[in-house]
Amino acid sequence: SRLISARHLHVRTGQDVMKPGLSRILIGLLAPVLLYPATVHGDEPSRDALFHIERNKNANIVQYDARLTASGLLDRKEPVAAYWIRHAEQGQVKKLSWLQRKFAYGFKVKLDREQNTATLDMVVNLGRTILVRRDGQDYKAIADIDGQTSYVDKVFIHARGKGLTTRVNYIEWYGHSVHSGEELYERFSP
Repeated sequence: SRLISARHLHVRTGQDVMKPGLSRILIGLLAPVLLYPATVHGDEPSRDALFHIERNKNANIVQYDARLTASGLLDRKEPVAAYWIRHAEQGQVKKLSWLQRKFAYGFKVKLDREQNTATLDMVVNLGRTILVRRDGQDYKAIADIDGQTSYVDKVFIHARGKGLTTRVNYIEWYGHSVHSGEELYERFSP
C-alpha cells in the first residue's frame, strides 16, 4: 500500500518520489550518454595558418589553414580549409562560394596515408603545387620560390576583369627559404 500511495502522490502532485541513491545512479548512467556528442562532435579541429592569397581588387584575402585532429595529424575529411577574411569590410570571416571554390581559390588535396602530408593542386594556375607538412610543432605550406624550397607566406594575384571573365596578369610568391631562412620573392606569369 505504501508503493501505491507513493505512485499516487507522484501522479497527483508531480513531486519526485525517487530515493536519492537511485537518482544519483540514473544521473551517473545518463550523463556520459548525454554529454558524449557534445564533447566529440562539438569541437572544431584545431588549425595551423598556412598562407593567404591577396589580390589587387581590394584588401580581402583568402586564408588557407591546415585542419588538425586531436592527435596533431591532418584531418582526414578536410585537411586544408580555405575561407575569406573580409579586411575591406569589417574583418568578417566568410566561406568561399561554390563558384569561388570551383574556378578561383579552390584546390584538390591529396592526403598521404599517415595523415601528416598533403599536396594541394590549386584551381587557379599558380605554376606549382603546394606541399603541406609538419615542420617542428606546426604545419607549413611549402613550394619552390625562385628555385628554392620555401615556406609560403603569401601569394599575390594581379588580375583584370570580373567574375568568369577575370584574367590573371601575374602572380607573386612571397616566402622564406626552408634551409637558410632568407626571404624570397618570385613573379610568375601564367
